[in-house]
Order: sequence, then structure tokens, then C-alpha cells
Amino acid sequence: MTPATGFTSYTDVLLAALARDRSRPVLTTDDGDEVTASALYDTVHRMAAVLADRGIGHGRTVSLLSGNRPEVLAARYAANHLGARVVFLYDGMAAETLARIAESAETALLLVDPALHGTARALLQHTRGPAPDVLTLGPAPAAAGPAADLVPDLLAACAALPATPEVPRGAVGPEDDWCIRHTGGTTGVPKGVRMPHAPYAGMLLHHRMEGAGDPPRFLACTPLAHLAGVLTDATLAAGGTVVLHRAFDPAAVLAAVARDRITHLWLLPPLLYRLLDAPALPATDLSSLTRITYGGCAASASRLARAAEVFGPVLYGVYGMSEAMTISEARPEDHRAAGPGGRITAGRALPGVTLAIRDADGRELPAGERGEVHVRSAGVMTGYWKQPELTAQVLPGDGWLRTGDVGILDDDGRLYLVDRVKDLIIVVGGHVHPAEVEELLHTHPAVAHCAVYGVRGPDETEEVHAAVVPAPGHRVDPAALRAFVIEHQGALYAPAAVHLVDAIPLTPVGKPDKTRLRAMAAAA
Repeated sequence: MTPATGFTSYTDVLLAALARDRSRPVLTTDDGDEVTASALYDTVHRMAAVLADRGIGHGRTVSLLSGNRPEVLAARYAANHLGARVVFLYDGMAAETLARIAESAETALLLVDPALHGTARALLQHTRGPAPDVLTLGPAPAAAGPAADLVPDLLAACAALPATPEVPRGAVGPEDDWCIRHTGGTTGVPKGVRMPHAPYAGMLLHHRMEGAGDPPRFLACTPLAHLAGVLTDATLAAGGTVVLHRAFDPAAVLAAVARDRITHLWLLPPLLYRLLDAPALPATDLSSLTRITYGGCAASASRLARAAEVFGPVLYGVYGMSEAMTISEARPEDHRAAGPGGRITAGRALPGVTLAIRDADGRELPAGERGEVHVRSAGVMTGYWKQPELTAQVLPGDGWLRTGDVGILDDDGRLYLVDRVKDLIIVVGGHVHPAEVEELLHTHPAVAHCAVYGVRGPDETEEVHAAVVPAPGHRVDPAALRAFVIEHQGALYAPAAVHLVDAIPLTPVGKPDKTRLRAMAAAA
């Protein structure tokens, strides 16, 4: 805590929680390795000492390219403890996109998971300006070649310290960013959401998740770079334990729930469906599980009803976004009845959050009417990183954030999400803006015209589809187009289906008629 201001950063909260009971295990890997609170606390301080010697501190950016491993958590805490901001680089994005994100955030240091050494090398090859300093989180694999030995190993540098130093917190204030979290954009660089320390620290200090366990035992089976990382912080701050899995695998998740007595899971709806369909589910002991948090994209009411039947009253649906943290929560009892259009509610606004539904002119609408969801809370971002025009579009200066989502509030304050104002496709792993994929496909010689859009299946899982008009004299190979997108933008953006059409249907005002395209895809 800073005496002059009384400000507590989020790393103050976590380090204090680790120091209270240093002998307790706080992290367990899917290989069974345990990390105690003492070991994690010491690793954070050792890393902070090494990073400080390399010039990392207030105003600097550390970009993290790593899977789910204890060392990346410690590295993030160390960088933030020094006052630096962090950027999460998502594995699965094309190397050129990762390079643009790292450049736009002015990355001073790139921390790399040895398992992602090849991705890091490709990222650096696409870097147009001065390359950042690079450290690995452990020795590079032998297959990486002799040049990899020249990249310093942060863990080795920490182990070489003669003792664990007590590194004081660096200069950081309530409005300073602890991270820049990138979300989809319509240009070459995704939007960077600036997330300050104060509201995040407040969430860890004051908002304990109902039903998560006392103490909580959280299974992180989705990327720590996303919401699993936030829930990991909340679990550690509450005195709990986190089990880290490298990726989501239904059989492994169910085995861990039974073996490790997991109390809390976080899943996107498509992953929840995969868990429901897992052959091992009927024979799995689920008695420890007291909370399943789901969200991030539209969910099927019928599948949620089945989940409530199978898992019991443990479902908590959350509606949130990087620009505003968590906005509302649906409790287990909210899953008993459907609302408008058969939808399950997104719940009521969390404490400290105010919701309003407004029309296109900004007028607040009464209960039951459809309009854009506006949010006001301490968790609303300070803006997009170095994109003032985009910031002004969603933060018009009246204290409210325009979410771009269409919703309805009922008489009891429950929110129902209907659609999105933004042309955005939410898939497992992230967000896809159609314009980015369209722009790329239009550079392919076999493509004369195209439109990219999202198509939802029977269980509301969304996929990327593309309608393509072949260029004269060319034959379109759907597999080749998929490979082209994967090469230039990453697998996240690759169309699940390519539909060959004679012409792109247009609306009366001349825009691609994506409603009609979705109907055509459904009929096909």
C-alpha cells in the first residue's frame, strides 16, 4: 500500500494473501506438481528483482506469450508489482498479428513459454521496429536449435540469485494500467482495452464469488490470458487453490473434478456442452462442484436446462466485457424459467453497476423495450490504448459505456441479451470481426467478392462462414481458402464453411445482406 494515497494495488492484495499462510499449496499443474504460497511469493520477488535489473518498471510494457503454467502467473505479478503494464498474446493468432499487437503496446520485454518458441521466433521476424528484449520461462527445447540457447532464461536467472529479495512495490497509482487486453478490431491491430489497477484490486478485495467454495478450488482449463486468469487471481486472493490444465479436455476436466475436489469451473457455453456430452460424465463424482461460471457468448436455453438438471443448482451465468469487467450475473434460480424469446437471463447488475437500455438517439427506454445496453461502473475502462476516436465512440463522455449489445430489462431488473449492434462473431477462443477476414479474402486471386458472417448451430455455438463469388477464370477451393486465412490471420479466423455463390445478396441500401446469407447457410 502507498502511505500517501492509501492505494492498494491488485498485487498488494495477492502477495498479502500468499504471505498469510505460506505453507498451503496454491497451484497444482496437470502433471501433479504443487506450488506452495511461499514458493509462489518468493518466485514473484525473485522475478521482480531480475526484471528490475533489466529496466522493467513504471511505464514499461511486458508482453506474455505463454500457456497455462505457474511461471507465467508469477511473471505477470512481478511485472505489475514493479509498476509495468502487461499484454497477453494469444496463441492461435497469426504471428504478424501478434507482432503488431506487441509493437502497438510498445513492448519492452517479451516473456516466452519455451513450448511457444517457434511462435515467438515468427513474431520477432514480423517485427518492423526495434525488437523487444526476450526472456524465456525455462530452457528452450532442443528442437529450437542452437540459437535458442542465446535467449536468457528468466527462471535460471532467478535461481542464480543468492537469496530471495523483498522487492518493494514500484511506482503505480490507481489509474495506472495493470494490463492492456486486446479485443477484435476492424483494422490490422485489435483494440487494446486499458484496465487500471484500482477497480481490479477492489474486485479482488471486496467481491467474493458466491458458491465458489470456502476455500475455493478452481480448475483453470481455458487460457490464463483470458477470464481464467482473472478467476485464478480471485481464487488466490480468497485463500484458495488453483489447478492448472494446459487446455480443455472433457475427460481430463471430469477426472480433475473428482480427484482434486474442484469446487469451481469456468467454461464458455460450447465447452460446457462438450462436458455435458462427455461419456465419463454419468460415472463422475461431482459432489465437490458448487459453482460453474459460464459466459462469453450466447448460450442455448435448452442446453442450459440440461446442464442445470445434470449438475444441479450450480450454474452462474456472467455477462461482461473487457471494457467493463463483469456487468451482471444470473444465479442458479434464474435458470428455472426462460424470458423473452425463450432466452435465459443474463441476470441482474452486480453491486456498483448501473444498467440502462437506450435507443439510437441515447434516450433511456422503459422495461420491456429493446435497445443498446449502456453500463456505468468503476470497472469501465479508461479507454482504448492510443485510439481516441474509437474510445469516443463507446465512451461519449457522459460516464456511460456503450456496449454494442442489444438487450431488454424486465420489471425486476433482469437483463436479456438479444443481439449485437457490432458485427462481431464470438467463437471459442476469441472474437472475430468479419471485416478483417473479408479484407484478407479479397486479396486472394480466386476471390472476386465475399462476405463473412457468423452462423449459430442448434446449441447456439457460433462459427465463421464465408460466401464467396469466384473471380472470372478461377476455381475456388474452400480448403485452400481456409489454409490461406490460417496462414495470414490464424486458425481462430478460418471459415468453418465456404459457400460459393453467383452474387452477394444486398440490402436495399446496398450492404451485404448477412441475414439472408445466414438463412441460406441454414437451408444448405
